Amino acid sequence: MTAALEVSGLNSGYGEALVLRDVALTVEPGEIFALLGKNGMGKSTLLKTVMGFIAIRGGSVRLFGDDRTGQPPHRIARSAVAYTPQEQALFQDLSVRDNLQLGLRDRSHFDEDLARIGQAFPFLPTRLAQRAGTLSGGEQKMLLVARALMARPKLMLIDEITEGMQPSVIERLAGVLRGERDRAGTAMLLIEQNVQFALAVGDRYAVLKRGEIVDRGAVGEAGAVERITEHLSV
Repeated sequence: MTAALEVSGLNSGYGEALVLRDVALTVEPGEIFALLGKNGMGKSTLLKTVMGFIAIRGGSVRLFGDDRTGQPPHRIARSAVAYTPQEQALFQDLSVRDNLQLGLRDRSHFDEDLARIGQAFPFLPTRLAQRAGTLSGGEQKMLLVARALMARPKLMLIDEITEGMQPSVIERLAGVLRGERDRAGTAMLLIEQNVQFALAVGDRYAVLKRGEIVDRGAVGEAGAVERITEHLSV
């Protein structure tokens, strides 16, 4: 089976500073892969490099079997990839509807997809005219995820989505991501510090420390939680 995402020997960084060193990981179709690590370890840099926002200094990126190394973000997105960045990525002055429609190549399925996604995020269909910037922090995070799902992606790159969320919202989000994987076979690379959330939704995991993968395995294997906790505590 062709991997949804295959990163091999990846090196990248900012200016003269090398942040990622020979990173290798594979995300299979229909798999949620959790990449864990403390702040400043290179997790967000990895997603930005895959998306083409940061130049690759070595290694390769393949999406669904095709070499996408060094391609610009708009071409990566056209490969059925949806990116939910850690930074605020909504258009605050635009409506909820406008934000949901941004990036859609085909809007003919908008109502159908809104009805489906509205089951997961019930506030969205009733507040389409509201300015995105007036939503609560948790609602804005949910809108980011909903916008990505509206694009019907085959691969989602999700960066620290639970940061600042209330536990009840995190629990709902976990159900949404698992449901989308089961329903559509969507692959996901999930960047997280929230170990409980990551292991609740993930199938496999890796730990990134100082730009290198230092541990990896299946979420349910013996000793996984203990190893991850140790890595994140030092």
